Amino acid sequence: METSDSSINVSKPNNPLFLCVLSNTKTSHIEKISGAGKTAELTDYTPVGDAEIVETGDIITAPILPMTPPYDTPTPSLTTRAALKLADIPHMFINSGLNFTPEVPFVDMKTSPGEDIREPVTVPDAKDIFERAYKIGKKIQTKTDFLMIGESIAGGTTTAMAVLNALGYDGNVSSSSSLNPVELKTEVVKEGMDASGVTFGSLRDNPIHAIKTLGDPMMPTVAGVVTGFKESNNASRVVLAGGTQMAAIFSVIKHLGYNTDNISIVTTQYVVNDKTANFEKLTTEMLGVPMDFVDPEYGKSSHPGLRRYEAGDVKEGVGAGGAIYLARLMGIPVDDVRKEVERMLEIFASKKIQEQV
Repeated sequence: METSDSSINVSKPNNPLFLCVLSNTKTSHIEKISGAGKTAELTDYTPVGDAEIVETGDIITAPILPMTPPYDTPTPSLTTRAALKLADIPHMFINSGLNFTPEVPFVDMKTSPGEDIREPVTVPDAKDIFERAYKIGKKIQTKTDFLMIGESIAGGTTTAMAVLNALGYDGNVSSSSSLNPVELKTEVVKEGMDASGVTFGSLRDNPIHAIKTLGDPMMPTVAGVVTGFKESNNASRVVLAGGTQMAAIFSVIKHLGYNTDNISIVTTQYVVNDKTANFEKLTTEMLGVPMDFVDPEYGKSSHPGLRRYEAGDVKEGVGAGGAIYLARLMGIPVDDVRKEVERMLEIFASKKIQEQV
């Protein structure tokens, strides 16, 4: 599998680190806004289940394995775990506003879940979160030469659209569902901007306020970690592992005035090929950020749920595309990652059968 963008010339890192930020936003409670959970209420457990799967290979406190209806398409956290495990890549989690805490080690930002973006303020302590995350970024700078950051937050593409609009970037965002509710997201974003007194591009010079009024608590954490990490050594490489949410975060970093050299975005081909969004135009043309993508090759799988990735039922999440990309840099073929995911799914299926007996 070849990479798509020769502008990202990356060699095998000596000491990589994968970091995943876990958050909740009440925006995900809006019916049909997110596909990252069987019901709107269960989306609060999505990051919990994702973290437990990446850490242990199973769910512990989450009541149900994060799956995307209607075909129970497997969570991308399985992909992330498989890639990190096979390549022996260390990882860490940051809790930035969870309603429920997972049974995994994590750094706690001591903040609350984001409000519904139709409220005037969604992340009241956005500035404080950014500053605390900045210090975390500075601390881990000595521990890795290659930082990859993913996220797990249901409803995050809607908050991403809102922040992008506030900063003056027009375009549709992707979705965790094959049926991207673009019209609903656009309506919700408009209601949120009206409630906050924000107009298109009006917060171009104040991205932290854009997060405060329209974003989610994942955003200031990722932005803060990245800027703190790069302060001491701008030559260090950072990969934002994800789709349109990471594009929104890059725009925040850019409009804060920080140097964005050696920051790139890596996602899956499912995001890039999403015709309801304009990811490639947004990243390469509007934002000017180097972008690459990977093909998980789930169309080759014998597992029907995995094959649904090709139909767009799930496109990205938990840094899955980036995890595959990093594993490949470490010498692990994508075919091995897919087979490991299939093996885990067989274990889950076996457990389910045993529970029914």
